[in-house]
Amino acid sequence: MFVSESATVLHADLDAFYASVEQRDDPGLRGRPVIVGGGVVLAASYEAKACGVRTAMSGGQARRLCPRAIVVRPRMSAYTEASRAVFAVFRATTPLVEGLSIDEAFLDADGLRRPPADVAAGLRRDIAEEVGLPITVGVARTKFLAKVASGVAKPDGLLVVPPDGELEFLRPLPVRRLWGVGRATAAKLAGYGVTTVGDVADMPEAALVSLLGPGAGRHLQALARNRDPRPVRTGVRRRSMGAQRALGRRGRSPEELDAMLIGLVDRLGGRLRAARRVCRTVTLRLRFGDFARATRSHTLPQATGETPRILAAARSLLAAATPMIENRGITLIGVSLGNLHDDRAVQLALPFDQDMEVDAAVDGVRGRFGSSAITRAVLLGRDQGMSVPMLPD
Repeated sequence: MFVSESATVLHADLDAFYASVEQRDDPGLRGRPVIVGGGVVLAASYEAKACGVRTAMSGGQARRLCPRAIVVRPRMSAYTEASRAVFAVFRATTPLVEGLSIDEAFLDADGLRRPPADVAAGLRRDIAEEVGLPITVGVARTKFLAKVASGVAKPDGLLVVPPDGELEFLRPLPVRRLWGVGRATAAKLAGYGVTTVGDVADMPEAALVSLLGPGAGRHLQALARNRDPRPVRTGVRRRSMGAQRALGRRGRSPEELDAMLIGLVDRLGGRLRAARRVCRTVTLRLRFGDFARATRSHTLPQATGETPRILAAARSLLAAATPMIENRGITLIGVSLGNLHDDRAVQLALPFDQDMEVDAAVDGVRGRFGSSAITRAVLLGRDQGMSVPMLPD
């Protein structure tokens, strides 16, 4: 296990990214509560967050919480352009950049011949001057701790965790600061009196494993004790790719949900083939009317990049989940593809059928004339939602 003796890992995270771009581009929005997105909140400025507005909240609830909020339509092209500019600054700072999403990345400052704190301060200054956006940076010896530090320092802050103060910083934090601890896991831990990171660190591993399972239990105890040997890695390919749609709170018919599923899978299939990859696992993600979540997965007998095969698996999962949806309502539907491999490294199923030819033809038309040049008949006249900007697959 290799971990630097000094704090050289930076986690850089843009603050309320979409909303910050809107405030940058429209001076009249600065210092005012801004919500990006109408039916569902895609982003909220810190002024809106102070009123309780959160990402993925329904637009109606957000406006009730913050009647003074200014609601703006998302401009995905502007966010993509801003992200590219920010990543150009990242790469001008150090060649060791590991992107996590369009608005955050790990950077390794080891070997730059400057104190990492100075590197982080310079990075914040350069992004403010060149891109006009606020960014928070956490600096620590490990990726996990750097990310926690940036979360604590938000918004528009810089926090360096010195090696001799790591556990002192980490132990008092709430348990939800640990990667992988959501509301349900936090509630389960709280039932046993475990509410801080220090409480997790002090629990016997056997007790955590018994409570959460072997993978999650060992993972959380390692993080709670700041054991994270992962280096900053460049050129890392995605282990999964996904797409989702927030639906608001009104009821949806089975036909509507099926059309949304088709749109999501159609988009994902194109991305998969463009990246020259294939998948074996299809996962359906649901959020119900009470905002509880559920996932259902199916592993295919052979890897595929064909949209019809992926869609058949996703439809089967949706059909199995229909009784739950009818009983509890639905506010989000998503699909993710996992178990990804390079398409050249996997033996595809024989015989090669017409589906592959159709996919190739559709991809060719969209590649030449744009994604809206050809679509499935069932999607004509339907709102297919927005395609959010993302890092390359």
